[in-house]
Amino acid sequence: MMMYRVVVLVGGALALAACSSSSDFLNLDALKPAPSMDNVRFESTPANAEAKASSGQTCRTPCALALPTTGPLTVTFTLNGYLPETETLELVQEVGSAPRLRPNPVAVELTAAPPPPQPAKPARRAPAKPAAKKPAAAAPKPATATAPAQQQAPAPWPAPQR
Repeated sequence: MMMYRVVVLVGGALALAACSSSSDFLNLDALKPAPSMDNVRFESTPANAEAKASSGQTCRTPCALALPTTGPLTVTFTLNGYLPETETLELVQEVGSAPRLRPNPVAVELTAAPPPPQPAKPARRAPAKPAAKKPAAAAPKPATATAPAQQQAPAPWPAPQR
């Protein structure tokens, strides 16, 4: 009987020491139930798209994820060469059953992304043609008798001698 008391006393002391060493020993979160989960299947056309839930979980289609049923979620499907597609999962609670996410399975058809714009090519110039020769400028017309003759002012230096 004495040995039984020692074992119980040592066990209780160890349990008390383990509880007091934890900083949150009074926190009772460990006793709360975990959020319920719902397995949701994801499919895409084409396959192998990445499905990323707003809860952070990802997988490659076709696949399934266990998602929490705490509220509505969004799932984004991405694949190189295709536009991303986002689907919303609604929470459905029916009397007498566990909450579920709908739609299940989630099936999307990805749309091919448009090709990237081509850089503008420089316009090709036609080879330069030699410039057409312009007709020689017409010689000034001689003054007619009807036009008054213009007088020239005398030059400020003497005229050269010949």
